[in-house]
Amino acid sequence: MEYILIGKIVNTHGIKGELRIKSNFLMKDKIFKKGFTLYIGEGHVPEVINSYRIHKDFDMVTFVGYDNINQVLKYLKMNVYINKDDLKLSDDEYILEELIGYTIIENGEKLGKVADIVYNGSNVLLSITSTKNFYIPNNPNFIKKVRKTEQIIEVENAKGLIL
Repeated sequence: MEYILIGKIVNTHGIKGELRIKSNFLMKDKIFKKGFTLYIGEGHVPEVINSYRIHKDFDMVTFVGYDNINQVLKYLKMNVYINKDDLKLSDDEYILEELIGYTIIENGEKLGKVADIVYNGSNVLLSITSTKNFYIPNNPNFIKKVRKTEQIIEVENAKGLIL
C-alpha cells in the first residue's frame, strides 16, 4: 500500500467520539464519506468513517465502533493517511503531492523541478527549484498537462514568474 498524508487529528469534539481533522487535501469529496477507510498514526491503524461533516475549517469524523470520547483520545495529534489505491483516480487525475520531483517544461525548455507544494490559504503553489527558485500557481492558466508516466508537467506563461 502507498500511504498519503492527508491531515492531522488536532482535537476531539463533544463527548461522542467525534474527531477534528485539519486537512489541506484537495480531494476531500473522494475520501471524507461514510465507509471510507482512513489510516491513523505511524502504525497506519485502519479506521472506517461512520459520519462526516464540516465544522469551521475542520473535517469532523466519527469512526465505526466508537461512540465515546475516551475511545478516541489515543488518536489525538496523530497524522491521518489514506491508501492511494482507494482514491480510484482516472488517468488524468493526480494528487498534488505526487508531483514533487516532476520536471517543469515550457515550450520544450526545462524550467526546473517541483520541490514542494505550498498551501498559502487561497492558492496552491508548486515550489520550483532551478537556478532561480520560483512558484507556479496550480491552475489551468499555467499548468497545461501532467504526463504521469514521464514525470513531466507542461506549463505556459510560467517564465514570467521567474524573478
